[in-house]
Amino acid sequence: MAPTQGVARAGQKVSLALYPPINILSYWISLKANTMKTLTQLIATGLTILATHSEAQEVLFDFENAPGFSPLPINLTAGGITARFTASGQGFSIQPANSMGFTPAGFSGLCLYPNSVFASDLTMAFSQVLTAFSILYAPQELACDSSARMRVTAYLGNTQVGTATTTAEPPGTWPSATLAFSSTRVFNRVVVHYDAPPPTGGDYGPIFLADNLRVTPGPPALSLSATSTNTVVLSWPASATGFVLQENTGLLVGQWIESTNQVQQVGDSQQMVVPASEGTRFYRLVHP
Repeated sequence: MAPTQGVARAGQKVSLALYPPINILSYWISLKANTMKTLTQLIATGLTILATHSEAQEVLFDFENAPGFSPLPINLTAGGITARFTASGQGFSIQPANSMGFTPAGFSGLCLYPNSVFASDLTMAFSQVLTAFSILYAPQELACDSSARMRVTAYLGNTQVGTATTTAEPPGTWPSATLAFSSTRVFNRVVVHYDAPPPTGGDYGPIFLADNLRVTPGPPALSLSATSTNTVVLSWPASATGFVLQENTGLLVGQWIESTNQVQQVGDSQQMVVPASEGTRFYRLVHP
């Protein structure tokens, strides 16, 4: 895919964020300082920024390592991402999927289980931004001719990013389906809601089981800012664990190598200081 390019103006801090979903995320920053002798001149002249991405790596929360029989809220970690599970009403707990003497299709081992016969929203907040979410669910329905509508709403902080609905097909007894949402805008919290009962009625309840949560991490922003000592500070969120900063002299030549400059955590970011030397250098964040 062709790089995306932009130019930073004088005194401007640059932050890159590309979507859609990624697996090995790479951000390139070209520091063109061919004629610049000071960082002030470098910033005033402008920095050329290039970025690219590839397919995303999915992370699975299957609840097998969750504390059995524990009620929400709980925190679980998978693939470097921590998810906090909470619920409204009487909520959910971690229970065996076969607690009622049968296992809904696709379920196994431990799952999220309703604590009562009353509706509860399931909320999941994540330590990293995401571009895709899905969860397997099974609503309480006994030989129904249609199935409930389930809804997921995604947020970035308190700002709604989008929403999606689905209905289990075919209907029946505790039918299972996957509720999913993806977006070119990142999000870090989702709410799963029992949106509407089966349109044809029948023997049902407004509750559901959930299992096999899958998420796709979004791209961490790679930022740069000038210092007064003729250097540039590259930074990215400390929550974006597992990423390695690499450098190269060109996009089509040479070989990408891990940057040897020291990386330090400062507050909630990882930072590396690099000299604003002559020539062109490219940097990228890579998740092995």
